[in-house]
Amino acid sequence: MKKTNLILAVILILCSATGFSQNKKAKKNADKETLVFRYEIECAGIGTAGTYLVKVWSYSKRPEVALEQAKKNALHGIIFKGFGTSNACRQAQKPMATSPTLEHEHAGFFKKFFKEGGAYMKYVATSEPSSRDVVKIGKEYKVGIIVSVFKDNLRKELEAAGVLKGLNTGF
Repeated sequence: MKKTNLILAVILILCSATGFSQNKKAKKNADKETLVFRYEIECAGIGTAGTYLVKVWSYSKRPEVALEQAKKNALHGIIFKGFGTSNACRQAQKPMATSPTLEHEHAGFFKKFFKEGGAYMKYVATSEPSSRDVVKIGKEYKVGIIVSVFKDNLRKELEAAGVLKGLNTGF
């Protein structure tokens, strides 16, 4: 009887450890997918003062991963891509970054900024999950969700870190 309990305990521990490593591996793969920054961004409406309201379409093999990565993608889009006009917005927004090499020049900052649980989380808020759009394309999902980006606070952070030049500095 004791031997059976011991064997069951060992099997349980091994199963738990395997499940943990699979979750850890899935999270690591999701972070790798995000670092590719494959997404689409569009204006979703007029946000409150100091914010942008954007709809971000993220791609992933798991829709729940795409939802979480949409926050990072929204910030990446605001900083490096900007977004065009839409039915909801009449004015396009240029990216905050004026240099196409800025991301590579400050790679250490952005790696830390976009890491899981990183500083990026202070500058985004997502809409209700029921407002998301999910489209299956082949073996992956394209998930759209509306994200509010606190652009004024984001700009202040990037300026304080020396990543962006202040708007009042000379050219």
